Amino acid sequence: MSLSKPITVNDLLNYRLNRLMASSGAMVTLLCEGCYGITRREWRMISILATHGTMSPSELAERAHLDRPRVSRYITDLVRKKLLVREGVSEDKRRARIAITKRGEEIYAELFPQSVELNNMILKALSPKEIMLFDAALTKLTEVADKLCSDRPIAAKADRQHGGSRRISEPKPVKGFW
Repeated sequence: MSLSKPITVNDLLNYRLNRLMASSGAMVTLLCEGCYGITRREWRMISILATHGTMSPSELAERAHLDRPRVSRYITDLVRKKLLVREGVSEDKRRARIAITKRGEEIYAELFPQSVELNNMILKALSPKEIMLFDAALTKLTEVADKLCSDRPIAAKADRQHGGSRRISEPKPVKGFW
């Protein structure tokens, strides 16, 4: 395998990171669903609000790196579970702020240390120096990927709002890519 010269899908950075996330994330999912009755993405919403405080649904979606409609569904489910509350904005009744409830804070206080423990169990495979280098590499790769996304070098867009993806009869190379 080679990240710098991929030959198969198994060699691609995103594929490898996705495999790591699938394996390590499976344990967090078992904790979330089995012990707390929440999904891993709902856990992400709770964690963000516990860490950063009350915010708008749009800001929550941005911090969670999820689309606004999906976050809206998670918020509705978490409000129903009494883990979050919607607070109206007095000057604009169409807007709301999302806050974590006492029960949501309790779940965060119980689940976060368990997540840290699982995280550390995986990181034990690396030396302290390797962890430092890996952290720096992830930061750098994330910055480059964020910039690439914001520059939008690929104009094609999936039409997910209408139930699918856009199909192009012939691949159209993007300048600088193919």
